[in-house]
Amino acid sequence: MTLLETERVAVSPLRCGTTPRRGGRGRAGHFFVAGYALLLLAFGVVPTGYSFYLAFTNDRGQFTGLNQFVKVVQDYRFGPAFTHMLIYLLLWLVALVVLVVLVAVILRSRVRPGTSALFRFLYYIPGALAGVASVLVWLFMLDPDVSPVSWLLKSMGMGTFAAVLAPANLPWILMLIAFWTGAGGWMVVMYGALNNIPDEVLEAARMDGAGPWRTAWHIQIPMIRQWIVYMTIMAFATGTQLFVEPQLLQTASLGRVSPTWSPNQLAYVYAFQQGDFNGAAAISVVLLAVGLLAAGLLVARSNLFKLDES
Repeated sequence: MTLLETERVAVSPLRCGTTPRRGGRGRAGHFFVAGYALLLLAFGVVPTGYSFYLAFTNDRGQFTGLNQFVKVVQDYRFGPAFTHMLIYLLLWLVALVVLVVLVAVILRSRVRPGTSALFRFLYYIPGALAGVASVLVWLFMLDPDVSPVSWLLKSMGMGTFAAVLAPANLPWILMLIAFWTGAGGWMVVMYGALNNIPDEVLEAARMDGAGPWRTAWHIQIPMIRQWIVYMTIMAFATGTQLFVEPQLLQTASLGRVSPTWSPNQLAYVYAFQQGDFNGAAAISVVLLAVGLLAAGLLVARSNLFKLDES
């Protein structure tokens, strides 16, 4: 064996132990992913498959085709519930995208790093509250008899709790609750995305005469577009699952809010008040289809999963 061959053997992967370490890392990765995969299977895939089974059968397990979907669509409560949800989603998504990106850009460009950290912490605090707790806080804020901003409510012609919870006000109220709870966390995410933009790019824009707003519109926002699309998809999915907030408002208002205000509430009524789990499953499948369609359109138009070529 020549000296060169001896050196090659000495530094081979098997002798150095490179392959076993790589295999160990692979097994560790599979171990960590396995927990998520099992939970996804148990609480995501299996319930979804069972919902599809219920949606296409009757209470005796007989295949009925689209009969369950026809039944729920013809329900007089179906149209208003989905209309309420779509109005709420429009308000919620517009407020979320515009204000979150705006605040993140201001924090990144106008506020000193130490101060911005304080602001990010304050924005995130409401997100630490559960949905039920957030609704209870807002019930206190929206009651003119005890609210610290009762003067504002009365100046808007809402002198009683019933007037505040008028049907026309509900999408705005639910949007405010959702924004107060969820926007702060997304502000932190968008701020982190803006921090990933190289300083050289921003410096070049300043040297070319671009001011803060032109830099934000033409450079920062386009460079975090995929994060904005991701936020929109997640917020849309969360918005279609609206249940806790209108349900608690309905209870607190002693029935002034419709118990079938949102599609999820209608599905709840079908399942637990009418005992019609097949109809409830059909509503769930419709919501799933709406969410998948919206997500698919956003992903296709934004190239969300397109890899950077380098």
